[in-house]
Amino acid sequence: MATSSLSAPFSHWITDSSRPYRKTNHLIAKSAKIHSAINLDAHVGSLETSTLPSKVARPHNGVASIVQPSYSIAALGPSEATLGYHLARRLVEIGVGDVFSVPGDFNLSLLDHLVTEPGLNLIGCCNELNAGYAADGYARSRGVGACVVTFTVGGLSVINAIAGAYSENLPLICIVGGPNSNDYGRNQVLHHTIGLPDFTQELRCFQTVTCHQAVVNNLEDAQEQIDTAIFTALRESKPVYISISCNLTSIPSPLLSAAAVEAAAEFLNKAVKPVMVAGPNLRIAKACDTFVELADVSGYAHAVMASAKGLVSTEHHAHFIGTYWGTVSTAFCAEIVESADAYLFAGPIFNDVSSVGYSLLIKKEKAIIVQPDRVVIGNGPTFGFVEMNDFLKALAKRLNRNTTAYENYHRIYIPEGRPLKRDPKEPLRVNVLVQHIQNMLSSKTTVIAETGDMWFNCQKLKLPSGCG
Repeated sequence: MATSSLSAPFSHWITDSSRPYRKTNHLIAKSAKIHSAINLDAHVGSLETSTLPSKVARPHNGVASIVQPSYSIAALGPSEATLGYHLARRLVEIGVGDVFSVPGDFNLSLLDHLVTEPGLNLIGCCNELNAGYAADGYARSRGVGACVVTFTVGGLSVINAIAGAYSENLPLICIVGGPNSNDYGRNQVLHHTIGLPDFTQELRCFQTVTCHQAVVNNLEDAQEQIDTAIFTALRESKPVYISISCNLTSIPSPLLSAAAVEAAAEFLNKAVKPVMVAGPNLRIAKACDTFVELADVSGYAHAVMASAKGLVSTEHHAHFIGTYWGTVSTAFCAEIVESADAYLFAGPIFNDVSSVGYSLLIKKEKAIIVQPDRVVIGNGPTFGFVEMNDFLKALAKRLNRNTTAYENYHRIYIPEGRPLKRDPKEPLRVNVLVQHIQNMLSSKTTVIAETGDMWFNCQKLKLPSGCG
């Protein structure tokens, strides 16, 4: 069912031709490809296969391109699946073969991971400014460059080269080994600083000469921060700044997709009466059919949000319980959803209309929110760069079948009656009008309801299969 209240579609990356600089053709092509590279974790055999697909070849003819991974994910032990490994792999995937560096105590652990990556050649430089200009030249030749320096004393030394790359519109990834994550907030002075317990001086300097800054000092969103920064550098054709706390690079950091599925499955399998609710962003992720497959496998009672009615062909599904819309939900639907001890919302949009003035009686700690590119589990972790389609398919293989919520619904459900016949002289009633509309529907019908009275009334329609 199409409505005028749907928010603007999820925007994928768009090249803005009005920018005051010119992108070279190979960078535009790279920017179009990077979505698949950055989401590689979610694409790897739909989370099941063990080997990485062939994505790229080594840079040739002065053009940075995607590289052939040299080993399988399955071959990596827990100690190898670290944040340092993740960064090294991302650099290889976007076509960086040489990384220019100056060692310092804050980046030594990170450099250990980079030097063990078969696809990277770590080149030591005599000072940070040389490393920055070498990365500048590499970006001009190969399409993207990278350098690694240490905290503050290294960052302030390399910044002139980064500023030059900014003025020349070069995608350059400046990586800084940052302070231990436990040092933040302690109000202590560290070496390699200007003698103040303020770790943001370097960041503030880089804010004016980079298009994106990422300070990675916790593992919860570390991979997402790194991936976002790298993508932004390629999209904007500008330098970015990534600071990574020195104690995080060697900590095991599982693939986000697999970790998200594991956490969600554990969360839902512990629940007594879990439910599923479909939202409008299923269309954006092209995951409508996958949602139905998950409903088939799990046995969960499932509903749709008002703006998702007609998107998923579940209205004739055995465990469909109606439209969840808070106090104006279809009969008995809200009682089942809001009394559940776990609910999975796939592609929801919570605004003033869809939440009935923000009055939904759902609790964050009981919810799994799945969006086209991320998964949020209760009050716990957020997993970024996880594709909804792959996530739902993998989750279907991990869930225990549970029909408790639907059995509760079936016990309290009372079939809707038909409206009383209208007297010929009586004014037309809305319930009679809706009944006439119901009788007109077929698999070839599309219903467009305005976001007023009829949007509420059309939630009562039983859409035939194929009707949207």
